[in-house]
Amino acid sequence: MVDSKVVEAREESNGIRVIFEGAAKESLVYDKVLVSVGRKPNSTGFGLEKTKAVVNERGFIDVDSQRRTNEPSIFAIGDVVGEPMLAHKASHEGRVAAEVIAGHKVAFEPGAIPAVIFTDPEIAWCGLTETQAKERGQDVAIAKFPWGASGRALSIERTDGLTKLVIDPKSERVLGVGIVGAGAGDMISEGTLAIEMGATATDVKLTIHPHPTLSETIMEAAEVFYGQSTHVYRPRKKETP
Repeated sequence: MVDSKVVEAREESNGIRVIFEGAAKESLVYDKVLVSVGRKPNSTGFGLEKTKAVVNERGFIDVDSQRRTNEPSIFAIGDVVGEPMLAHKASHEGRVAAEVIAGHKVAFEPGAIPAVIFTDPEIAWCGLTETQAKERGQDVAIAKFPWGASGRALSIERTDGLTKLVIDPKSERVLGVGIVGAGAGDMISEGTLAIEMGATATDVKLTIHPHPTLSETIMEAAEVFYGQSTHVYRPRKKETP
């Protein structure tokens, strides 16, 4: 229910009655209600106040690109240093911190960090999203490939998917990738690599993908950008002078 807000939830004999306001002006009875209230950094109780390490107003520990706090001998990684709160991000931060401690010249400066919502179908994205581009006033081109045109998706009866590329219309670099569909979390790594390597839509288009696979929807999305997709007819929009 969009444009709606929960204003009350009360227990009844047959379940939990939830009352909404906004677009959904009604009350419904549910078996279970899941309440998500966010996460709070566990940054207290370690004696950090006795060091030069800084804990900001939200409770996160401030670190530099090497994951070092304001106390040179103390490093911090993971959820406690802020978004995105993802295990794979924390693992890479840990490796950077360990290498810095070992005397190597490294920094945590990822071009993109992939995120996955493990629903069915899965939702995965990395880099710049279309919404973020609009908020920044950044001009982008969007290339979409529907999985209904994918032979592999048809064969496994999972056409409820979409692959989207967010592209800089001038440089044609891939700025972001979004995928919805079965196994999207396994596919998003290619998009992350494309962003890290500064790949263009042409690079993705000319990378030969195995057929029939779901991964080739990334290639075909790049082909859509140029109006050259084999399975979707969508002429490329003409550039405005």
